[in-house]
Amino acid sequence: ELGFTRKVEVQHVSVKESVFPFNRFPGVDTVLGPEMKSTGEVMGIDHAFGIAFAKAELAAGQILPKKGKVFISVKNRDKRAIIFIAKKLSDFGFQIVATRGTAKALSQNGLPVRILNKVHEGRPNIVDLIKNREIDLIINTPTGRRPKRDQVSIRAVAVAHNIPLITTISGAAASVNGIEALLQEEVHVKSLQEYHGVLAS
Repeated sequence: ELGFTRKVEVQHVSVKESVFPFNRFPGVDTVLGPEMKSTGEVMGIDHAFGIAFAKAELAAGQILPKKGKVFISVKNRDKRAIIFIAKKLSDFGFQIVATRGTAKALSQNGLPVRILNKVHEGRPNIVDLIKNREIDLIINTPTGRRPKRDQVSIRAVAVAHNIPLITTISGAAASVNGIEALLQEEVHVKSLQEYHGVLAS
């Protein structure tokens, strides 16, 4: 009765992103919990996942960099998974800095990496580099239900300085896809009506 008699073949990818106002609450940790509420949602649409994801990030206020320096510090469980992601970033021309444990995992797999002190180990540390605008992307997966004070301070300073911050391996992998797409093609804008017109034809 509704006229849904055939499957619609969609020729594009849509990525929806929730927007959280962390920049309005200085010092708050950015790791999501069940009690958090978003202030809205945005969507990126394009022909492939990578560029659609990059558009969604852009609309949410997190601009993925195409060059620069990336800081990586992940929990032990994520060290194997981060190697491929870090290799792709290195291949794109990014310089990698990491805390000692993560740096060891990366260097053992042939990746050039600069070891950086943890915040409590002294200076220079990642907070110093963030404040000096030397970091362009941060990948920091929290350890356990009660993140260490170092990790919370890193994420809080990153938000204060508007540096793209990723806290999950799946998010890091998607971001690498987005960066690769941005390096390969220009961002183009089409209206929802244009996308719908293709479906309707």
